[in-house]
Amino acid sequence: MDYHFEDYCVESIVLTKLPSVDFYGFKKTRHKVCKMKNKIIPYNPELKALARQLRKHSTLPEVLLWQHIKQRAYGVQFHRQVPMLNYIVDFYCHEIGLAIEIDGDSHEQRFMYDTKRQSELEAYDVTFLRFSNEEVKKNMFSVLLVIEETVGELLGKHP
Repeated sequence: MDYHFEDYCVESIVLTKLPSVDFYGFKKTRHKVCKMKNKIIPYNPELKALARQLRKHSTLPEVLLWQHIKQRAYGVQFHRQVPMLNYIVDFYCHEIGLAIEIDGDSHEQRFMYDTKRQSELEAYDVTFLRFSNEEVKKNMFSVLLVIEETVGELLGKHP
């Protein structure tokens, strides 16, 4: 199996919100800057073109979720349709090793494939969150709460 693998870790900066300080009657929010190493997971280079196509042709639930998690909305950066090993995950944050998958109707018939894929990626310390299309479309608030809690927990593991 031929994987593309970067032999370096990319440093990223995470802003952590600290308690507000009263400064001449004004509340001032302070941030602590933490540097973390991004763990790069090897991937099959043939998947790059497919990932690009998937980004161009996202499903409605993917677009809806992306609107909420893009641009460091939770203090970490997510990427869409990321190649990892021989798979592509819907959303991935390199900084904390969090993958988010939105399972459509086709995933019901692909349970064994999804389980195998997830276990292979978890061997690289990737944490998975899975949501159905319906959860994203009809219960976005709960989906975002789960993501926020998980990001917070994972940031705690990566000081």
